[in-house]
Amino acid sequence: MLRWKRSLSVLAMTALVGTLAACGGNGGAKDADSSVKPTGTSAAETKAPSNEPVKLRIMWWGSQPRHEATLAALDLYTKNNPNVTFEPEYSGMDGYLDKLSTQAAAKNAPDVVQLDPGWMPDWMSRGQLAELAPEVDVSKFDEKLLSGGQLDGKQYAVPLGSVAFGMVYDKAAMDKLGIKNPQNGWTWDDFFALAKESKAKLPKGQYFSLDYGGNYFVYSAYQYAKGKGQVITDDGHFNVDQATFLEWTKKFQELRKEGLVPPADVNASDKENDPQMDLLAAGKVLMRYSFSNNLGTWDSIKPGAYALVTMPRAEQAGGWLKPSMFLAVTKNSKHAEEAKKFVNWFVNSQEAANILQTFRGLPANKEIASSLEKSMSDLDKVGLGLLRATEPDGQKWSAGAGGWTNFIDKDWVLVRDQLMFEKVTPEQAFDQLKEAAQSYEK
Repeated sequence: MLRWKRSLSVLAMTALVGTLAACGGNGGAKDADSSVKPTGTSAAETKAPSNEPVKLRIMWWGSQPRHEATLAALDLYTKNNPNVTFEPEYSGMDGYLDKLSTQAAAKNAPDVVQLDPGWMPDWMSRGQLAELAPEVDVSKFDEKLLSGGQLDGKQYAVPLGSVAFGMVYDKAAMDKLGIKNPQNGWTWDDFFALAKESKAKLPKGQYFSLDYGGNYFVYSAYQYAKGKGQVITDDGHFNVDQATFLEWTKKFQELRKEGLVPPADVNASDKENDPQMDLLAAGKVLMRYSFSNNLGTWDSIKPGAYALVTMPRAEQAGGWLKPSMFLAVTKNSKHAEEAKKFVNWFVNSQEAANILQTFRGLPANKEIASSLEKSMSDLDKVGLGLLRATEPDGQKWSAGAGGWTNFIDKDWVLVRDQLMFEKVTPEQAFDQLKEAAQSYEK
């Protein structure tokens, strides 16, 4: 990890003197008054940026390389704007939403927050975010990416990047074991066949993939691939296809019995991107789902070992392109104008992009993205390859209807764990999901 710190420090200092060329990487808890409608923060309500000392709280999740890049960017902003300092709060994804939601409910959220696209409908509709216009310029962004941060024609969050949903696999381990590598365009039939072919070659304690029998995101990809549409419709209806769900969960039930996915207790211990707890990084599984911008993170853990491949398909594509995440200013920020000024720099400044690279996906600002593509690292080019391979017929990503975050993050997770530990049958799991969904239906 020291190599990252050294290189990012150099980037920050070089960008400061202006000589760096372009270089090559669901909603929170309700407010106390959930009837509040989303409104922007006017100049009359908040002081305009000034030279007065300002400390901005900013919160994000990610891997260690993303943390280091972001901290370097914050340092550069302070050097350019000495009156602005930062109080960063960063972590892995686990527990992030719960912490942020608790802060928002207490009206103590950070000034600037990173949000998952799936959380946007709830956060906007509950009035938790400040309108970004006119301080944040979005003229160079693709409308398809911007739309996830819009409500009633107003922009409440800006997309940070574009990513493709696919898989990462341990190419070095598979080659050593004599297991063939998956190829772009492979199918779910190929996935399950390769899992069974690997059984005779896997040593004790090593497994083909994580147990995705109850995983919301990978099941969504399977249902898409089977031509059955979204799991939750845009107008707020439960749309899990029962036959497809049972087929999926029973396939993983079989993999579980054959020892091709980890035992439930081992699978439950996985913490993505943690060098010690991540089961792929620990060499216990050969593949897991990932996004096109994450190869640099995996490579920092085990250099040269990993490769990316498209999400398996069936009658249709399984993977999709989506905004990687959004950046927003919270409604109750006492420094909203300074926060918006910073957000504008973060997403539109070349000097910021030179440091942040593609750790949040290919930048959503088209000019910035083009500048980085010209001199991408080999790892970033692999990630871009997954994005380009997904583009032609990838599924249309949708944030879905507001109000379903707890269903995905809590109800579905409970059913997932019960399936994994075989406390319920696939049929019972479906019934539980359908019953839980009733309270979220519009």
